Amino acid sequence: MSVKLTAGQLKHLKQLSNDDNVISALAIDQRGSLKKMLAAAANKPADETTIVDFKKAVSEELTKYASAILLDPEYGLPAAKVRDPKSGLLLSYEKTGYDATEPGRFPDLIDNQSALRIKNEGGDAVKFLLYIDPDEPDAINDRKYAFVERVGAEAKANDLPLFLELISYDGKTNETGTAAWAKAKPEKVIKITKEFSKPQYNVSVLKLEVPVDQKFVEGYTDDGVTPVYSKEEAAKYYKEQSDATNLPFIFLSAGVTNELFLEELKFAKQAGSAFNGVLCGRATWKPGVKPYAAEGEAAGKKWLQTEGKANIDRLNKVLAETATPWTDKVEG
Repeated sequence: MSVKLTAGQLKHLKQLSNDDNVISALAIDQRGSLKKMLAAAANKPADETTIVDFKKAVSEELTKYASAILLDPEYGLPAAKVRDPKSGLLLSYEKTGYDATEPGRFPDLIDNQSALRIKNEGGDAVKFLLYIDPDEPDAINDRKYAFVERVGAEAKANDLPLFLELISYDGKTNETGTAAWAKAKPEKVIKITKEFSKPQYNVSVLKLEVPVDQKFVEGYTDDGVTPVYSKEEAAKYYKEQSDATNLPFIFLSAGVTNELFLEELKFAKQAGSAFNGVLCGRATWKPGVKPYAAEGEAAGKKWLQTEGKANIDRLNKVLAETATPWTDKVEG
């Protein structure tokens, strides 16, 4: 079974992909977290101009080597205008973060945006991020399911693909990076992969975490860290995640280093995961924040032109060896 896309959605999806119909996209739709990174690197608060200019520098220097770029309408539209003409554009629809005033990490949409406006701004896709714990009460998750149904219908009505980014969490502990979370993560990630592959959500592409915490996989742990999964167990989870969806899906880097992200992609391929590309953010450009903020625009651009480019070159090489074309999963 494959996903059915409109002719317009299919055209936009091709614009977001490389010649092999693999998505090799760059992500810099961070807002609050990027502001903190720039401020820490410069040792002073980051203003709006600094955030906008850094996004522009990343877009101008790195979209030459990526099939697309993900930006936010709040700070990223100037960066969209300086991207390489061959590079597609995804725009975020959700506000940064989530509602912390009640349990459930509920999302919200940017007040002055719509799928129509994203299309009119030159976007090739709507990107929507959802934090979700599939084991939270129905009273919480049913609201989220309805939210995604509305966003998916709106994207489809405007002939745009919906890229749904799913971030798992544990509503009881809010732990991440621990052995306890590593044990809980695979089941949660596989459950939400399966749920949002249902046709009522009108998702075109799933943007997913890898199903394990790779730093707890045998052979990938730091000194003194006890593995949570054997390589065989981890591989089984990668394959289960892939088998849980008929949709095209891509991996997000989730803030890990470039080196570890490449290892995750290789591991996924070996495990039999039929993933269709990446939307890679901090693993590509995060180390460039320090020279840009602390030493100035020229130093930052130099880093992007050398180390940043090298990061994408390595990523593209690994993708050529590991990712599968999404065309196998799509009907026009």
